[in-house]
Order: sequence, then C-alpha cells, then structure tokens
Amino acid sequence: NLPSVEVVPQHVEKRVDYNQYSKLFYSMLMVLSFLVDLFSTETLTKKDPSTMLSESIMNLSLKLYHNMENDASLKSENIFISPVVLTSSLGVITLGARQNTANQVKSLLNVPLVEDSIHILLSKLLTDASDEAISDIDWKVSSRSYGPAWINLSPDFVEKSEVHYRHNSSKVNFRDKWHHENQQMDLPVIDGALFINAMLLKPHWAEAFSHKMVDKRGFMISGTRTVSVQMMHRTEDEPNQLQFLEIPLGKMQSSLLILMPFHMEPLEKVLTKENIYRWSDQLKEQAVAVSLPEADVGSIHELQKYLKQLGLVEAVDKSKADFSGITGKPDLPLSHFLHAAGCEIQTGGNEFDENIFGREELKTPKLFYADHPFIFFVQDTKTNSILFLGRLLNPRNGGNHDEL
Repeated sequence: NLPSVEVVPQHVEKRVDYNQYSKLFYSMLMVLSFLVDLFSTETLTKKDPSTMLSESIMNLSLKLYHNMENDASLKSENIFISPVVLTSSLGVITLGARQNTANQVKSLLNVPLVEDSIHILLSKLLTDASDEAISDIDWKVSSRSYGPAWINLSPDFVEKSEVHYRHNSSKVNFRDKWHHENQQMDLPVIDGALFINAMLLKPHWAEAFSHKMVDKRGFMISGTRTVSVQMMHRTEDEPNQLQFLEIPLGKMQSSLLILMPFHMEPLEKVLTKENIYRWSDQLKEQAVAVSLPEADVGSIHELQKYLKQLGLVEAVDKSKADFSGITGKPDLPLSHFLHAAGCEIQTGGNEFDENIFGREELKTPKLFYADHPFIFFVQDTKTNSILFLGRLLNPRNGGNHDEL
C-alpha cells in the first residue's frame, strides 16, 4: 500500500519564514550518489501477463528516452513521453502491419504474449488509466492516423483500432490542405501514414500541497542560468544525495516518482529498469518536507527516427513497408510519428487529514527541494506500467496543449 501524505499546520506571514514549512509524509529513498551501481534483477520464472506487459513498456520507454537524451538537438529541451500511449500506438500499427514489417513492430514491443492478448491488456490499461472515476486523475489521451486521399482504409483495421485503442483513422489530401492554410509554404512530400498521439496529465495529489505556501523562487536550468518559478513549499537540501521520491496520486491508483541529483549531475546513466525496481523496493515511509515547482509544460517530438534506431526499419521504408492490413496493398510507409505529451503540476489534491497533525516523526523530516532539473515518471500502482516519463529542464517551457 502506498503511504499517505501528511502535513503539519503552518502559520503563514507576509514574509515566509524558511525555518517553518509544511511537512509532507511521503515515501522516499535517499542514496549516496557515488554508491549507486547497476545490477541485474533475478529473472522470474513465472510472470502474469500484466507484469510482462509493464516490463516491456518499461524497457521500450527507457530505450526511447536514452536515444532522445543523446540527441544533440534536445540537450537543452524538456523531454516528455507517454510510454503507454506510445505502446498503444505500436499496438495499432501491429493491426495493420504484415510480413517482416509486423515482425519488426512486435520485436520492438517485445511482449511475449499472443497478439490478441496484447490488444486486450493495452486496451484495459488505457481505459483504467484515463477513467477519472477510478483514478481521480485528469489524464486526456488522443490518438489518430491520417493516410493519403488515394488509399482505401480497411474496415477491419478501422474497427479494431477504434475498439481496442480509441484510435481514429481518416484520409486527407495533405498538400491541398497545407496550401490552403499556409499559402507561403511548401509542404514536403507526404505519401505515407501520419500517426499522431497526444496526452495531457494533471496530477491530483493524494494530499494537496498548501496553496498558501507557494511563492517565487529560482530554478537552475543550467550551471549559469536560473529562471523564476512558483515553488510549492520552500525547504533546504542535504549534501551529496541522490534522491528518489514517491508521491501518491488521486485514489492511490498511481504515483509520481522523482529522481533528482544534488547538483546538476546528469542521471541518465543510472536510469535503468534494474535501478528503478531496486529503488522502488527500498522505498520506506518517512516524513519529507517537499518543494516542487509549479509547472505547465509539454513537448512535441517526431519519434520516427528514434523508432527506426530501435529497430522499426521497414515501416518507414517505402520500398519495404507492408501495411496491407490498413489499405489492402503493401505500399504505405510510416511517414511521420508525432508524439505530444504535456503535464500540469499544481497544488490541487485531496483534503488534508487533520488527525495526523502533531505526530512526533513530522518534527524532523527529510528534505526534498527540487530547484534544478529532475527526471520524473507516473506509474500505475496495479500493473507498475509507466504512464508518463519526463525530464524537466525548464518549468517555464511549453504549456499550451493545443494538440489536444
């Protein structure tokens, strides 16, 4: 069971007293950064289908993330992806892929289950994650694909992608539409399928942050540059620590996990599935004074080249792609794969449990002060599937979410 959040009362004056702050009761792991190592988890001889799916989603998301963070064009950019939405889009692609193209998509998914079981499990995961009545979290998802006007969409593909993934397919004359809306621009030739998916996550804390304890503070986006952000709960930090923090969300159906170094050290080398599992297993319940930046952020990434690096080669090659399950003919490559993901981090959440006020352990909390870049992800507590993965370099970049 995930721990609850606990807060002690705070007298708020016009000028904040930094020796007084709200103390939130979270699960947290603090380890010395120089002691972090890599290790292999013991292979399970028997795994249920949900576990196999969540591990495959974890593997794919970390491989994709590492490919993206190694891209020089993204070195100073926020990175946000939804592994579940991405995996679901690949599930849609398997419905239309045939021959070796299908084999490459299934190899990238790497779920040791029959195809029908994959569709059923992903469909349930998508449905449960976006059901606000179950999770009490605002999680919006949109998934579409567009094909050239000359293709004939298979009714079977259209129906199955809608039933399993709420995915909509349509045809469009890209060039005419583009020239109508952008008279002065030339559209590159798009003679294949255009996949677009988008998601927006608004975490709803299991215990709300105090909106009275929000004020402006500096957030270091690099060693020489700081931006001003609204910070929730001012605290102090501890030296030489790598911190791993878990905060329950909504109705305890998911949680937000944050991995943050003490200074500006990159964390990508230690971001592995094995380490995440190990840190999660070592989490223990303790009082934590937390400061997080308020943020309304998002990013749009063209994932085609990254998926190609991960093995999806034939799907993007017009001479080899076989999506005859979509059109009846093997002559439709994957031209573009756009992935938009956004996240709004605010104070809102469930009401405080006033019965916990005055507990002895809250008088000496651990400290977590997020005033510099960190990696975070949202995890479904039932399946351990990663719903959202992000690198927050600048809390002030993005935030319109017009893609939804």
